[in-house]
Amino acid sequence: MTIDSVKSHFRKIGREGDILEFDQSSATVELAAAALGVEPARIAKTLSFRGEGERALLIVSAGNTKIDNKKFKKTFGFKARFLSPAEVLEQTGHEVGGVCPFGLKNDCDVFIDISVKEFDTLFPACGSSHSAIELTKEELFQISGAKEWVDVCKLQELNPAN
Repeated sequence: MTIDSVKSHFRKIGREGDILEFDQSSATVELAAAALGVEPARIAKTLSFRGEGERALLIVSAGNTKIDNKKFKKTFGFKARFLSPAEVLEQTGHEVGGVCPFGLKNDCDVFIDISVKEFDTLFPACGSSHSAIELTKEELFQISGAKEWVDVCKLQELNPAN
């Protein structure tokens, strides 16, 4: 899977050439922001959870957020439980650091957190720890096949001072 499946996904809509690939790692919000020269909040990170049944649940949110467990439980009716790195790979076909809602190995339920609505464009990964693509929030929703907008995140401090 990985970046090849994402390229195939974007090739179908004539956007494969918009995928950016970097020499340096973009595996974390901070590294991706540095590689792109943008604020960390504009990195659209994809978080992977155990859904109901066998399906994974993916939430795409702004890079400066984290899951709010109370909001998650209220929205989905069950406790937020992250997938292990091996489960992420098995469910999505992408390794941690390159997880995105595109070119997925299995059908996953994709939701977009309202935190991304603050930005005109965002940069989700593209299946590898050295890639991204710039998309509008509307393109992100449509191209990912998202089910709906949700409000399950809260702001977090990136690299808080001790």
